[in-house]
Amino acid sequence: MNWEWQVFLNDDGGGRTYLEWMMQAWGWTLSVAACSWVLSISVGFTVGTLRTVHKYPLWVVAGNIWVEVFRNVPILVQVFLWYFVLPKIFTPMLQWPGFLLVVLALGFFTSARIAEQVKAGINALPKGQGMAASALGLTPLQSYRYVILPMALRIIMPPLTSESMNLLKNSSVAFAVSIPELTMFAMQAQEETSRGIEIYLAVTGLYAISAFAVNRLMAGLETYLRIPGTGAASRPSTSEEH
Repeated sequence: MNWEWQVFLNDDGGGRTYLEWMMQAWGWTLSVAACSWVLSISVGFTVGTLRTVHKYPLWVVAGNIWVEVFRNVPILVQVFLWYFVLPKIFTPMLQWPGFLLVVLALGFFTSARIAEQVKAGINALPKGQGMAASALGLTPLQSYRYVILPMALRIIMPPLTSESMNLLKNSSVAFAVSIPELTMFAMQAQEETSRGIEIYLAVTGLYAISAFAVNRLMAGLETYLRIPGTGAASRPSTSEEH
């Protein structure tokens, strides 16, 4: 097989090499993923928490509707809705950049999945956690902020890592609305150079590096948040037990 990796050093006709173009596309991919992640975490934790506040049934219902709507509609369909449909209904959105619309679509889609994990994490805590917080005189808001959510976060870190990696990979749907990220670069560069193998291998490598970096960052965060004396890493060995 004849490999021609020098294709990345060729001019793309716009005053830059294909390597420079690919790096710019990688930057767009990381930007979309990072902004969507911040949005999904913020909304996901809020919605997930509201779904456990049974004192206010309307909040629970609203949270359940949010999860069911955004979780059960394919992400590509949601991107098209945000980009083509909603701006026709709400005309001020016609002035919004496509980058923002994609971030909203990805962020809200992922927030529904994170909200489900947050709810599961809170429900997994012993009831005594909330009761102890109340006994100390904490308000419900303070109980969630200082006791319940910090403990729930430690429980849901592994699935949260998976969702963060999935969000990075889902950012590839941005090509459908002309965001110049890695997948769009690969499609256009392959058409222009006819070197699809080299182009797609390079793009695959960048996605793999990005996902691995996210995995390591989240693993480091999980280690940092671990409570001393808990978790598999802190269990004594068999020899120490005896």
